[in-house]
Amino acid sequence: MIISIASGKGGTGKTTVAVNLALSIESPVQFLDCDAEEPNAHIFLKPEIKTVNKVFIPVPEIDEEKCTYCGRCREVCAYNAIAVLKKGADKKGGVLVFPNLCHGCGSCAYFCPEKAIKEVNKEIGEVEIGVCGKMQFVHGKLNIGEAMAPPVIRQIKQHINPTRTIIIDAPPGTSCPVVETVRQSDFCVLVTEPTPFGLNDLILAVEVLRKLGIPFAAVINRSDLGNTETDKYCAEQKIPILMRIPFKKEIASAYSKGTPIIKEFPEYKNEFKRLFEKINSLNHTPKTTS
Repeated sequence: MIISIASGKGGTGKTTVAVNLALSIESPVQFLDCDAEEPNAHIFLKPEIKTVNKVFIPVPEIDEEKCTYCGRCREVCAYNAIAVLKKGADKKGGVLVFPNLCHGCGSCAYFCPEKAIKEVNKEIGEVEIGVCGKMQFVHGKLNIGEAMAPPVIRQIKQHINPTRTIIIDAPPGTSCPVVETVRQSDFCVLVTEPTPFGLNDLILAVEVLRKLGIPFAAVINRSDLGNTETDKYCAEQKIPILMRIPFKKEIASAYSKGTPIIKEFPEYKNEFKRLFEKINSLNHTPKTTS
């Protein structure tokens, strides 16, 4: 089973839930940290890294001798990564490529009538693979200055081991990296907090998961702070709340030291075990048809 842990906003405790859930499951586990822009699960799990793989995307390189500046490459580029200056009586013409906008889709090279475009690899990040005790661990790191996390996330997910329970720590928010991360998950846990900002971003995340057709439920962190609006929303929308984590200075202190909750407070291990049992129960609930 693939379980993604996501949140509509940063700072809700998503990595806390993901790490402690993974450490509490007794069956073989694989942990994937897909927050490639700011991975931090390794701070708590302290894995031994065994392998490092570079991540590349193909970007276009123009052969000016073959190019007729017809503009077909610009027309098919959905991301405006190519600009074409057409040839005229008093100007030579030219093609500008903006690698940071390129998504590596290959359309420009495929549709070029003169075959004047070839693709060259551009390094955008790396994927590290290791172990944390018996747990398999994979995370990705996007290079500084790069804007394209999805290719790194896709390479992380290529290492999914279907013989294990997969826990995926997703990036915050509801943009492309999150969609790429949670896609094909069997279940998603949305970690939120009982504040106006937390509720606003929970609503956005719920809309995304419903569009993707992924079953989900909520965990409320710092549950004894804020207001009751999040509870009301979940009740109205029939979203199960699987766990509540109270606000405790001791938990925050453990987090600041890179210590998982269950290591500092062993009694929480049973709580996270119950969380896994509830996820299993919901994931195997027969779906009704309307």
